[in-house]
Amino acid sequence: MLTTNDFIPTKYSHTIESGNFQWSAPSNIALVKYWGKKDNQIPANPSVSFTLNNCKTITKLAFAKKENQDTFSFDLLFEGKPKEDFKPKIQKFLERIEVYLPFLKSYHFTIDTQNTFPHSSGIASSASGMAALAMNLMSLEKVLNPAMTEEYFYQKASFLARLGSGSACRSVKGKVVVWGNQANIQGSSDLFGVEFPNKIHDNFKNHQDTILLVDKGEKQVSSTVGHDLMHNHPYAERRFEQAHENLDKLIAVFESGDLNEFIKVVESEALTLHAMMMTSMPYFILMKPNTLQIINAIWKFRNETNIPVCFTLDAGANVHVLYPENVSETVLQFIKDELVGFCQNGQYLCDEIGIGAVLN
Repeated sequence: MLTTNDFIPTKYSHTIESGNFQWSAPSNIALVKYWGKKDNQIPANPSVSFTLNNCKTITKLAFAKKENQDTFSFDLLFEGKPKEDFKPKIQKFLERIEVYLPFLKSYHFTIDTQNTFPHSSGIASSASGMAALAMNLMSLEKVLNPAMTEEYFYQKASFLARLGSGSACRSVKGKVVVWGNQANIQGSSDLFGVEFPNKIHDNFKNHQDTILLVDKGEKQVSSTVGHDLMHNHPYAERRFEQAHENLDKLIAVFESGDLNEFIKVVESEALTLHAMMMTSMPYFILMKPNTLQIINAIWKFRNETNIPVCFTLDAGANVHVLYPENVSETVLQFIKDELVGFCQNGQYLCDEIGIGAVLN
């Protein structure tokens, strides 16, 4: 079992003056939700997610050795233009990970990042953004320590990404990723995400995710604040137990291909996440009226057609519509006919299960 100390390097065998890397990392959608965390970005309960394919962040990292090695030094560009309001989050991230990457103050970094999905589309870019940055930093460490194994490379990348954004640790590898210690899942850890190690039924091999953009504005409550409200939440302990139980159910579902049971767990998890928000103190509601309209329309459509389509939600108003690839044509027609009207400016994004971060 790896500990945090296993990610602290002793010394590097190689040096490099300057260079650059470029990685893309996708967003992900949790099926069993993580809500509530302990110190150092440790999850209060395990989670499992589908790694997405099309919604991703592409980050180029250029680096050059510098003389003054007392401080962090970096420029941050978003879509080619300086983005000052992102810098405090990156500064905090570098401070958190310096003990694990002791070379950070030796270089000036230029971080140039862009998303393949519209900015402020209501899709969380922190997971994909922090994962892409972590992959680039690990590529630099790999040059300094060429003996590093591929397994360690990806474990540490996920470990670092987690320290920037918890769910980012699930965006490093595909296709189904578990984060958090779960007795029945070999290799699972609170420190990093791992690829689901068991067999996955063909029903889930090319699962589709159409993201309905109900509200593209900024959330009125940040995820960090929401997680903190679980500390003295009256239902927190039972919720954490439920997450373990639901993850156990999905282990069996992924093996059997039981789409009906999949739907029950995934939709219950989505509604439970929002129930925890509504019953915290202070309480808040991130769903919008159109979120509920979409949910009811999906239920009606599923009852009438027996097509195994379901929804899940993140900590926001947007709806992820999940369905097997073999019913894509019918479900997309349903979305166009009945659901697009509930989206802001009729916007939606079509995505599917992907493979994780890619070196470009």
